[in-house]
Amino acid sequence: MTGPLAGIRVVELSHMVMGPSCGLVLADMGADVIKVEPVGEGDKTRHLPGSGAGFFPSFNRNKKSIALDIKSAQGSELLSRLVGTADVFCENFRDGALQRLDLCAATLMSRHPRLIYCSLKGFLSGPYEKRTALDEVVQMMGGLAYMTGPPGRPLRAGCSVNDIMGGLFAATGVIAALFERNATQQGQLVRSGLFENNAYLVSQHMMQLAVTGRPPEPMPARQSAWAIYDVFETSESAQVFVGVVSDQQWERFTSAFGLYELASDLRLSTNRGRVEARESFMPTVRQMFAGLSKSEILTRCEEIGLPFAPINRPQDMFDDPHLKTAGGMIPLTLEDDRAVEIPALPIEMNNRRFGKRLDLPGPGQHSRAIAGDLGYTDAEIDDMLAHGVISE
Repeated sequence: MTGPLAGIRVVELSHMVMGPSCGLVLADMGADVIKVEPVGEGDKTRHLPGSGAGFFPSFNRNKKSIALDIKSAQGSELLSRLVGTADVFCENFRDGALQRLDLCAATLMSRHPRLIYCSLKGFLSGPYEKRTALDEVVQMMGGLAYMTGPPGRPLRAGCSVNDIMGGLFAATGVIAALFERNATQQGQLVRSGLFENNAYLVSQHMMQLAVTGRPPEPMPARQSAWAIYDVFETSESAQVFVGVVSDQQWERFTSAFGLYELASDLRLSTNRGRVEARESFMPTVRQMFAGLSKSEILTRCEEIGLPFAPINRPQDMFDDPHLKTAGGMIPLTLEDDRAVEIPALPIEMNNRRFGKRLDLPGPGQHSRAIAGDLGYTDAEIDDMLAHGVISE
């Protein structure tokens, strides 16, 4: 399978989540993405424990790997040749780290005027831009942790939301820069920031204050825009989410679940009325749900077109019947040769999903082939391997 970015070469000098997620989007859409890793064991995220154990397999499919000592003279020369063949260079290193290696934007773009230089940072231009940032840092300082946890208990979101979306916005900028290059024949610098991404995410809460004059409450304590927009206990102590977000849905809800007394209460005929009277009727709704099984609730909600959801765990997604159809899951082989599946990009184009062209690369798996394509002879490649300039 190819893709809309076939023919575009990306050199990815990045680690952790934000940079690799940008490269992943471009790779899944058909770009030739070459991941530059340290010689030896490669990217450190290959070996992270705990909650970091899924980083590498999540964001590095469809990429080639070259393991390279970029601080050595030979390694620097090889990387320079490689960048000369690229349309895009992606990095997410701290400020100054790449300037010492002549890999900063000004240097590479002066050598290669058509190059798109993509820099993924903690902060964009401004007073904070020299600070070190992590997803959790910007969630705490940017209001997202405040909105996620209950009052007094700021809580990070349950995934690397800023890292992943920061990578997605970077990829969007890269694609736009490639499109603009068709007209100008010039590359440009594209930058994406974790903190700015977080601010973009909480802008709806900022605008709530602007519109209403009241600061937003954390999500667990908020006054919802709808009276029924909650998690409910079922008869077998499972949990389900159900939402009733229109007057028509309220009519269908009360009829399907036998809540005839609530249906006849004129105070509850409008959404505003239901929100104002919420405390008076919610005990009745909760008691009704507690008398039904999870499957009964979900079946009825689907039949009448209500928003609903079982409360699932990440591990439940491996067996989700919707994800497992029509290319929603991509097969991968882990470093220990176990076969697994992972969700595909959430995009359809011409009714097709973007799948796997290349499995997860071993560290330096493509070093020899890439060096050969750059014009190095077998003897030169063997010499670089012997001296630790590259590894495979």
